[in-house]
Amino acid sequence: MKIKYFEDTDTLYIEFRQTAVRETKDLDEDTILDLDQDGNICAITVEHARDRTQIPSFSCELVTGL
Repeated sequence: MKIKYFEDTDTLYIEFRQTAVRETKDLDEDTILDLDQDGNICAITVEHARDRTQIPSFSCELVTGL
């Protein structure tokens, strides 16, 4: 998984898998969902990310089962 933030356009791009995108869906006017041929999520694009997410306080945590 890759997470990219483009400060110049205030765009957040979260890539879940590197595969060909078969379909792109607009979830709303500022959120785009990319799907592969099996309907799995490839990526999400969030425009106006500073207002819609907590970009400055981003953290990542891997939680494993017991």
